[in-house]
Amino acid sequence: MIEFVKRVPLFSQLNEEQLQTVAQMCTKRTYKAGTVLFSEKDPGSVFYIVYSGSVKIYTASSTGEEKILSICKASESFGELSLIDGKPRSASAQTLEESVLITLTERNFLDMLRSHFDITLGIMRELSRRLRETNQEVFDLTFLDARTRVIKSLIKLANKHGVRNSNQITIKLVLNFDEISQLAGVPKTTLMQVIRDLEEKGILALTPSDFRLDLANLR
Repeated sequence: MIEFVKRVPLFSQLNEEQLQTVAQMCTKRTYKAGTVLFSEKDPGSVFYIVYSGSVKIYTASSTGEEKILSICKASESFGELSLIDGKPRSASAQTLEESVLITLTERNFLDMLRSHFDITLGIMRELSRRLRETNQEVFDLTFLDARTRVIKSLIKLANKHGVRNSNQITIKLVLNFDEISQLAGVPKTTLMQVIRDLEEKGILALTPSDFRLDLANLR
């Protein structure tokens, strides 16, 4: 456990003794694909770190329509907001594939924040980053056309989760087209039109397991 904790950016400033203390608080568990970890408006009691696999964070309307807010992969964390402010979960979380997650109880999480200022600062920086992303998303939905939003969402996925080889970036396809359209904030029909156009221009190549962006053609 401690070897993994060392690699988590949130804990990067801790010394060996502090890392050992944090590792002893953690519990590791495997979840099947499609497992709902918590739902919007649930009380919050657990903080999560992704060990392997991926988790989508999303909200849903009264009609069941979903909006994906983010995708968390290895070493990324989520679920801290309701533990900090004591209010219900602001979004839902679900595994996209079989995933191994590290969990801390609310008590251990808050004890950790009280004991380690560097971790508290890391949480503050993460929350600030998400707020900036939300502000940018509001701007995009207001001022960018659907095509640009799709391309920007694909590039964002590539930058965060892709593997680059020269001018090509390969991203494992853990989202279906419905979920990618939710992430981009466009109808699925619009998404498919943009994808076909990108394929014809050699910018995008799809396989059953991944997609590749050619940055040279994107220019």
